[in-house]
Amino acid sequence: MTEPRDTVNKDRVVAALSDGGSPLKKYQTFFVGRESFGAFLYYEMTMFLAAGTRGALGFALRKTLFKRLFGKIGRGVNFGRDISLRCPPNMSLGDNVTIDDGCAMDARGVENPVGDFVIGDRTLIARDTVMLVKSNFLRIGADTSIGSQCNLSAVSGIEIGDFCIIAGQCYFGGGRYKMALNGTPMVTQGLETKGPVKIGNDVWIGANVTILDGVTVGDGAIIGAGSVVTKDVPPNAIMGGVPAKQISERK
Repeated sequence: MTEPRDTVNKDRVVAALSDGGSPLKKYQTFFVGRESFGAFLYYEMTMFLAAGTRGALGFALRKTLFKRLFGKIGRGVNFGRDISLRCPPNMSLGDNVTIDDGCAMDARGVENPVGDFVIGDRTLIARDTVMLVKSNFLRIGADTSIGSQCNLSAVSGIEIGDFCIIAGQCYFGGGRYKMALNGTPMVTQGLETKGPVKIGNDVWIGANVTILDGVTVGDGAIIGAGSVVTKDVPPNAIMGGVPAKQISERK
């Protein structure tokens, strides 16, 4: 029996960049996330003065200037150096969130600004992690830690619960291009996906784990390092392997 799959249209923002609009409008669509000229000037000033500045001065500038870029931002948010921001007005950050050096945050594909790119209170995003919403949503809960060099690529959506531990170099989400031999290149046929990735509360995911689209990981589960998760994981299960299988259960 064939698993149900949803078709995802090609990135509408990329399509907008190919139309006949002005270079300024394309830049505002892809990076700034607002169409007003004042928002463009503030974005440019902030990224120029604060994003790459080292030391205490840079840290202070980012805490002061970055606030106005976001749709919603809590108290005590900390930003590292060389963070890439695309469409920050579509993002919502809770209290005491920390975004480390070199992270890329891209909310260009959200449909509900502020509610579809959310990072909860006291959550840490370690350096060089990519958070990209091609379409739908990315929602990360409170008190969660995401390790360095992770890639969260939301096509059908990614939801991560509270109190999760996610080690470095993990990959969540994505989809796959259609592969029909119909004379059309695969890159233009669009993506298909089995649905969102859903990670429950109190989940521990080891380093270099891949969790594919359509997978739900139950509360309290543990995923061993290097696993590839292709099917749903029961609550409190301990999983490992390629593809991942249950090897034990938390007691």
